[in-house]
Amino acid sequence: MSGRTQARACPERTCVGCRERAAKSDLLRIVAIEDECVPDPRGTLPGRGAYVHPAVVCLDQAVRRRAFPRALRSAGALDTTELRKVLVIEAGATP
Repeated sequence: MSGRTQARACPERTCVGCRERAAKSDLLRIVAIEDECVPDPRGTLPGRGAYVHPAVVCLDQAVRRRAFPRALRSAGALDTTELRKVLVIEAGATP
């Protein structure tokens, strides 16, 4: 036996808020469209992406650290109000 397993490795990404590594499927991809952070749950929008846990706590940490402009290589500050609304709705929908 070669010692290899048949299980496939799942891709990991780092949350820009809490800086923890997690499975890509557990994180929410964020892209910059014009001067706004937009959630990309399907992962199909073009451009550079940043990943964050779908929790308001991680979003607050990322905003406080100014992680989105750095990760998305944006020149100025990015608006996160729509992203915050989506995360609040998502947190309220899950028990």
